[in-house]
Amino acid sequence: MNYITSFIRLGNQVRRLHSVMIILVFLILSGCGFQLEGSRALPISLAKTYLDTNKPYTEFYESLTGILGVRGAEVVKAQQEAVAILRILEDTSGQRILSVSARNTPQEYEIFYAVTFSLESKGSTLIENETVIVTRSYSYDATQVLGKSIEEQILRESLAQDLARQIIRLIEANLPISSIVQS
Repeated sequence: MNYITSFIRLGNQVRRLHSVMIILVFLILSGCGFQLEGSRALPISLAKTYLDTNKPYTEFYESLTGILGVRGAEVVKAQQEAVAILRILEDTSGQRILSVSARNTPQEYEIFYAVTFSLESKGSTLIENETVIVTRSYSYDATQVLGKSIEEQILRESLAQDLARQIIRLIEANLPISSIVQS
């Protein structure tokens, strides 16, 4: 009986120590300034942003609009209302064959998404024609054409989201710290 009670006490002490360690880790992370991606406010210069593009119905445009909204920026419809103008000069995606079988049929594809953009605020150019390209590869099986076309669409949407996040990080890295408002 004595062994059982000492085993239970030991279990309780381990649980308490585990709880204290978890709290300690959270305190250390919050103390060093760690923030989850997307939880920080955008720079003031992006508070009201106009997206200047000739392709407003692409996966990238939708992803960028969503991320700007989540991060606290308002995407305005008229250029006159905007504090910042994000010009999307190129918004292209496509695929290339990476490998073929002995019978010369595609076995692996690479999907790419490329965006060239510039950022202006108050009449001055903050970022001049920056190009960002993301790629992913996937295997192709001719017997699963429907599944592979759906996989390709999912990958293309994922690339657009990754690209939008990269562009927001690039903008944050190029703007001065003083222009960022903490929420």
